[in-house]
Amino acid sequence: MLEPLWWVETGRLDRLRFPSTLLSCWQKVILKLNTFRITLLLAAIIVIPTSIGAQTAQRSTPVEGLTADKSSPDEQHAPGSIEEEMKAKRAIRYAEAEHKDNLERAREVSQLGAKLQSSFVTKKFLDREDSKRLDRLQKLAKQLRSKAGGSNAETTLEEPPATLETAICRVAESSESLSKLVQNTPRQVVSTAVIDEANVLLQLIDLVRRLSR
Repeated sequence: MLEPLWWVETGRLDRLRFPSTLLSCWQKVILKLNTFRITLLLAAIIVIPTSIGAQTAQRSTPVEGLTADKSSPDEQHAPGSIEEEMKAKRAIRYAEAEHKDNLERAREVSQLGAKLQSSFVTKKFLDREDSKRLDRLQKLAKQLRSKAGGSNAETTLEEPPATLETAICRVAESSESLSKLVQNTPRQVVSTAVIDEANVLLQLIDLVRRLSR
């Protein structure tokens, strides 16, 4: 059976001697086989690449989605987060520097009050240097009051001193008290005690100026 089929496929039917009916049957069989083979080949050409492409898309899509999901939060929030963090750090450094300067002002206030009293005890009057100390003391007291959250306010000095010597002594005491209050107050706390003591010191400085004329 195989040998006649081979002869038919190769077109060498002239070498075989078969009845015409049998030969016609063989030709029909060969035609059907060839048609079937061509159909399978075309189906393979169309289906296999499509299947491979679909599998590749299925494999790549979750990975791409996962990559997008992972990268999106970083791309959207990382720049803003870094910028906010830098601003927060700068604000903290600025606040710390301001607090340090405020402590320096407080220590200087105490020193100026003590020097003013010592100078008056020695000379019994206020000279130009003492006047500069009063100006500086007044400026520092206003700065400490402002940093504590206070502002210009009219205050009444209780039991104002009647003499220059007593007024200068009160200035020294108020300067020391204000300095301690500032140094003992935490950085982020608004202290009404600091504001009140600064106002008292400013009133005493004005009184010393009036009494020294």
